Amino acid sequence: MYRIGIGYDIHKLTTGRDLIIGGVKITHEKGLLGHSDADVLIHAIIDAMLGALALADIGTLFPDTDPKYKDIDSTVLLKHVFELILEKGYEVENIDSNIIAQQPKMMPYIPKMKEILCGILKLETDKLSIKAKTKEKLDAVGQELAIESNAVVLLKKV
Repeated sequence: MYRIGIGYDIHKLTTGRDLIIGGVKITHEKGLLGHSDADVLIHAIIDAMLGALALADIGTLFPDTDPKYKDIDSTVLLKHVFELILEKGYEVENIDSNIIAQQPKMMPYIPKMKEILCGILKLETDKLSIKAKTKEKLDAVGQELAIESNAVVLLKKV
């Protein structure tokens, strides 16, 4: 039995914060604004996983009103959701994702993102796709005001 889920996240770029995407600190003059570390890729993957199992969304499971999630490393949240998947008797079959950012360029960081995420999710690297896209200077992302991500996750009953 298979279950599929889709996830999406967007965060505003701001000064005074590190830019963390896919668990990787990226060199850039701005970071993403959020209650946690605002890792848009991990947040999209988490929402896709939760959606596949018809569980709550990331904001319900890890509310921004709870101080224990303030500036939390999103890989910690991902590990927790992965444990929920395993408890429900599923494993991750594959993930397809996009990071949409006008700047900075994501391609140099994707191998490290894959290494980190595959390690957490016990995945072979050929089961995780991370693609980098721009918005061709259109909308908030294209004007370098935000970065967004989306993901599709396929879970398989063990």
